Amino acid sequence: MIFVTGGAGYIGSHTCVELLNAGMDVTVFDNFANSQIEALDRVQLITGKTVRVIAGDIRDGDALRSALADSGATAVIHFAGLKAVGESESDPLRYYDNNVVGTMRLLEAMKALDIKQLVFSSSATVYGVPQFLPYTEKHPLSATNTYGQTKLAVENMLRDLYRSDETWRFAILRYFNPVGAHPSGRMGEDPQGVPNNLMPYVAQVAVGRREFLNVWGNDYPTPDGTGVRDYIHVVDLALGHVKAVQYLARSAGCNAINLGAGVGHSVLDLVRAFELASGKAVPVKIGPRRAGDLDAYWADPALARELLGWSVERGVDAMCADTWNWQKNNPNGYKGVN
Repeated sequence: MIFVTGGAGYIGSHTCVELLNAGMDVTVFDNFANSQIEALDRVQLITGKTVRVIAGDIRDGDALRSALADSGATAVIHFAGLKAVGESESDPLRYYDNNVVGTMRLLEAMKALDIKQLVFSSSATVYGVPQFLPYTEKHPLSATNTYGQTKLAVENMLRDLYRSDETWRFAILRYFNPVGAHPSGRMGEDPQGVPNNLMPYVAQVAVGRREFLNVWGNDYPTPDGTGVRDYIHVVDLALGHVKAVQYLARSAGCNAINLGAGVGHSVLDLVRAFELASGKAVPVKIGPRRAGDLDAYWADPALARELLGWSVERGVDAMCADTWNWQKNNPNGYKGVN
């Protein structure tokens, strides 16, 4: 049994599909603050398997321990967390409370129940300004925003805990830029309010929900002047979590592992690919650079291949086609008429 915190979210729900497809049982613990329970209904529809769902907040230690004990879990995948960079800057205490204190409560519950295998949802933001590219796991760590600082704080907590007791097994997965949707068109990214990420914003422009895409800066030292990122299909990312769970079942240690494609694409690259996939125009409006945005970064995914036997299988064309399939079939997300 795998206990999945935040399992109704974008990455969590796609990971639940792949866990079930791999023959694992799943219990989801989620407070549905930034997610819809409908996503888990879709998980069950796609897989034909049952997901046990427990509503609760990871900061509630008693509820968390009770749910974890009741689940019979042998391992935990920890997605639950707030993730909007701008919001983290305006309300840092909320982010430290949810992301750091919440993780501490989870670890306390796991320790009490002697469950010592954890896959943690971290982020490439822990690398900060690139000192070299591609980022390897040995790149210095220095987050440039509060969200990244909370991820780095949790990583440090896990490393400290492992040094104190080497019976723990941790896989710290540093995501690059997850995009895409389940190829069935039944599941995808459903941001609340104005999207914070590029791909759902592009998709909402294409489907007519928004008039144009703001592109923040076209004077970066990149081939077309727009920011370059390493995009990874959410299904590939989900499969990385399955591989990580399997890895922890056979291997001790505390390892940070990049999950990325290992190549960079610009904002305009992604817009053009989406226009081709959707057959829709995506008007853009160029604005000034945003403070704190990096010009370019991408992953070295060699360690994921070595330790997990994992690498990406889906390129930008599939990312765009699957996103469009989701968006056109669910123009208003999970709350819409489907």
